[in-house]
Amino acid sequence: MTDIAASWQRRSSKARLALWSGWLMMIALFFWCWEVMTKGTIWAYAWDAPRQAADIGSRMWPPRWSYLPELLGPLWDTINMATLGTLLGVILAVPVAFMAARNTTPSALVLRPAALFLIVASRSINSLIWALLLVAIMGPGLLAGVVAIGLRSIGFIGKLLYEAIEECDSKTVEAIAATGAGRWQLLDYAIVPQVLPSFWGISIFRWDINIRESAILGLVGAGGLGLKLQSSLSTLAWPQVTMILLVILATVVVSEWLSAKVRKAII
Repeated sequence: MTDIAASWQRRSSKARLALWSGWLMMIALFFWCWEVMTKGTIWAYAWDAPRQAADIGSRMWPPRWSYLPELLGPLWDTINMATLGTLLGVILAVPVAFMAARNTTPSALVLRPAALFLIVASRSINSLIWALLLVAIMGPGLLAGVVAIGLRSIGFIGKLLYEAIEECDSKTVEAIAATGAGRWQLLDYAIVPQVLPSFWGISIFRWDINIRESAILGLVGAGGLGLKLQSSLSTLAWPQVTMILLVILATVVVSEWLSAKVRKAII
């Protein structure tokens, strides 16, 4: 028994060799990526960055409180952009989620892959990129921001919702199907009641995220607080930048608090 205990090892020699080889490859890959990323770096600027940050920080304080009234209109635009964009995303994401779920899709060979592709395509493009493209197509303004938020939300809501649909209790569905219920009746009485709490939680959570994202879409011409931020940065009005950042921070904190309260009340 002593010899057996002494000779026991967690991994075989081949497994240990493969493990160490994997670690060495990861380290080599890290150093190669680091060299590629820093190839064009001017290190004199990097070493001077703390001093530059301290200099800009001194210019940003104190905030220009007199600028606050000018931010109330853009703040309202930002909230409306996030809310309407979330609503648009929900309307578009719900049918996509039902087509993507294995237990509700009408066609596993055609519609499900198409729905999954839409979800992946939406999630792979940031809302700022969506806004940049839509501003070029539709022109600057809040409409481009609303559509950008909506298109970005499809992937997030659709993915979480179709996973919730697939996790529905199959026994409940089978029990209602045994009564002779049709396809739409199964959705109405067996699947939707199980998914509804998750749906509201996902929608509120996405609205909270969209509040943060819509605050910066003005940087590419989609309106809201981002437009004021871009203008202040262009004119080097650092006290105004601080005021805008404080307003964005306060808005995100309030939206986080509201979304937590609503999710708790619903779920």
